[in-house]
Amino acid sequence: MRCLVKNLILAVLLTLISVCYIYVDDAQAAGIRKQAFAGSFYPADQAELSRLLDRLTQEAKKNHIRLPSGKPLKALIFPHAGYIYSGLTAAHASQALSGKNFIKVILLGPDHRIGFSNCAVGDADAYETPFGLIKLHADAKKLLKQPELFRTIIASDNSEHSIEVILPFLQFYLKNFTIIPIVTGPCNIDKLTMAVEKLLDEKTLVIASSDLSHYLPYEEAVTRDKDTIDKILALDYKELLKKDNSACGKIPVAVLIKMALHHNWQPVLLHYSNSGDTAGGRSGVVGYAAIAFYGESLMKTSKDMSNEFNAEQGTILLDLARQTIMKRLGFNVAKNKADQLATALKDNQFKTHRGTFVTLNIDGGLRGCIGNISDSDSVKDGVRKNAVNAAFRDPRFPALLKDELKKIEIEISILSEPKPLEYKDGADLIKKLKVNVDGVILSKGPAGATFLPQVWKQLPKPEEFLAHLCMKAGLPADAWKNSGLEVLTYQVQYFEE
Repeated sequence: MRCLVKNLILAVLLTLISVCYIYVDDAQAAGIRKQAFAGSFYPADQAELSRLLDRLTQEAKKNHIRLPSGKPLKALIFPHAGYIYSGLTAAHASQALSGKNFIKVILLGPDHRIGFSNCAVGDADAYETPFGLIKLHADAKKLLKQPELFRTIIASDNSEHSIEVILPFLQFYLKNFTIIPIVTGPCNIDKLTMAVEKLLDEKTLVIASSDLSHYLPYEEAVTRDKDTIDKILALDYKELLKKDNSACGKIPVAVLIKMALHHNWQPVLLHYSNSGDTAGGRSGVVGYAAIAFYGESLMKTSKDMSNEFNAEQGTILLDLARQTIMKRLGFNVAKNKADQLATALKDNQFKTHRGTFVTLNIDGGLRGCIGNISDSDSVKDGVRKNAVNAAFRDPRFPALLKDELKKIEIEISILSEPKPLEYKDGADLIKKLKVNVDGVILSKGPAGATFLPQVWKQLPKPEEFLAHLCMKAGLPADAWKNSGLEVLTYQVQYFEE
């Protein structure tokens, strides 16, 4: 009997020890988001993974890419398929990331597995890969204080691959960094952009995780993917969002493009491929692209970043333009909205002097565009004045009617100071213009005209762009080919409804 009791006590003790051991182990692991796709999407063995990434990187380096000099890397579009399929394209990011040092990486990936609205942000302390742990930045917790847009969805955190698959590449190319992992479902893209922009600084990299078309025949996929890439390079997120089967990460990519428009980031295609080029058949392929975005420092009048306008300030200026037009048309503006706007406009940023343009569109077509290149007016006064001019005084259009108010989409451009562009001849001029970045002022004697950078969307070839600008100025279409024209360039931040 005594032996039986001793055995029972021993069994209980062993059970308690086992329970305690499991409890301690779970407690230690509670803050770690475990790797879920090691061994399937990429090797689980650290040495094997390192050898694979080294081989892919060396192969990618054979394809030399001309990158903008003297401009900081701001963002990347990155594929997230299994490495045997998309790894070569992903490895081309090495050329953009080489020698870079980022403290914070914001990763935006699409939801593939759960189905939810708005965004999921992991609440783990760190993410695990075969290369070790990556800590979450404290800003990830800050996002969760906006529950209308961000929440923790454990099922998504445990099963989504669009964030995890990118992490080993980042560990291989970068040294010490933290992450903010955001998985997106259908959401308000403007609000998401605004929330992410508030987290930006000079040591932050933004990554949009996305593959391109899915399961189309090879040739059809190449054609569709080229069109998608062209829209991304043209910063045309609206058309991208309209396209079916263009990119599984359309929302992350759209957010990145909106930030590029706000901050004058210039996209550069690093590589394109599809699974038919790498490890799959060609009857149904998946497309991949790596695209880098480089910052434009020309909007800054000093090293102080306060000279740039953020998305929230852009929204305020759009409200100012719309309320101004509403009042001119005789509509009443709700007192609370008018008071909110008046309070917001007290921000000293709106008192800075810049050139501004206000553009009105209806159904994608121009309905009015008036602005001033000089910085004689403050930003808020310029927007207020040019909203009225674009709606009622553009000589190309009749005055805006009341029943058109609900149809118009307003766009506001804030200009940097125009700078003379020295060039030898037409060929040299084309070489020096930055497509999708430069606004251009072209003049000869009393004749002159300007195109905002947004016009590159309609006229993406420099020859066409310059020919139409010459005609707008009342000059021959080929006048740009000579060196007798005065050319100035400027950049813009622009915001649209």
